[in-house]
Amino acid sequence: MQETMISLSKLKPGKGMELVHKPIPSIEDHEILIQVKAASICGTDVHIYTWDAWAAGRIKNLPQTMGHELAGIVVKVGSRVKRIKVGDHVSCETHIVCGECEFCRTGQGHICVNTQVLGVDRDGAFAEYIAVPADNAWVNDKSVPFEYSSIQEPLGNAVHTVLSGPVVGKSVAIVGVGPIGMLAVDVAKAAGARVVYAIDINDYRLNLARSIGADASIHSLNEDVVQRIMELTNGLGVDVVCEMSGNAKALNQAFEFVKLGGRVSILGVPTKTVEIDVAKHIVFKGIQIHGITGRRMYDTWYQVKGLIESGKLHLKELVTHVLPYSKYEEAFELMESGQCGKIVLMFNQEEVK
Repeated sequence: MQETMISLSKLKPGKGMELVHKPIPSIEDHEILIQVKAASICGTDVHIYTWDAWAAGRIKNLPQTMGHELAGIVVKVGSRVKRIKVGDHVSCETHIVCGECEFCRTGQGHICVNTQVLGVDRDGAFAEYIAVPADNAWVNDKSVPFEYSSIQEPLGNAVHTVLSGPVVGKSVAIVGVGPIGMLAVDVAKAAGARVVYAIDINDYRLNLARSIGADASIHSLNEDVVQRIMELTNGLGVDVVCEMSGNAKALNQAFEFVKLGGRVSILGVPTKTVEIDVAKHIVFKGIQIHGITGRRMYDTWYQVKGLIESGKLHLKELVTHVLPYSKYEEAFELMESGQCGKIVLMFNQEEVK
């Protein structure tokens, strides 16, 4: 094996990142080394790439390799690793947790107080190789193409959001159909929702949502969202809202059009404090509110596996662009434009011998 690798790294504050050579990481006894084959781009990566206020306040360890959604082949395992073998095709849970805090010890590792995130708190997946704890590796069926197995982490976000309560036979509104919101549309339909409504300001993504089964799409700049939802639901509102946009106005609208006794699951992260009429929209409506972070470890991964194996998801349609890593600037321009679904960067096209 060579000693250095290509990495897409954030070297300094400001927009962009650089293609650099750096040493292939060594591994500790509990870790594995993965030859990355595919790494998909997340909204978090866009925040870091553009270096917005969130990134400036969150990223502490520049220079650093970006990226966290990956699929690849295991090429080395540490001496204490038993479950994972060289040659396994894997993806990764990107939240590295301590295993010792109260939350980890009670089956709630997704809210571990000592979480480190790949590509945020330590070197990530936009590279030819990555070292991760073996506990974070998820073994994939080798028949699944790397570009599709690389999106299981964001698919897990969608699954966690949609399935944080019952959806079978329910009406579901997905607010914000960016790449994860689009996956949420797909999950809700596959999981047996009666109807799914997609809400966004992006025509490309609203059209894509309809193409994979959304029963109606609502352009929130062109229509009164609350009025339209009430028309579609005979004045009752929807049973379930999955808020994926992080937009303050959209969040308040969600509380208006959720049905009495309904559920609002919130994955979107607002950039500032949001004012909500708690009495009117929460207490007197008797609704449930679920805050969603990451994926339940590893319940959600098993749900993702089952959904992929069911054949009910539209992964080919939702991965709209597959590009070589050298075209990363084009990939991020597409992400910023919104004219895409999931975008995957490909590394190491030769097969491991």
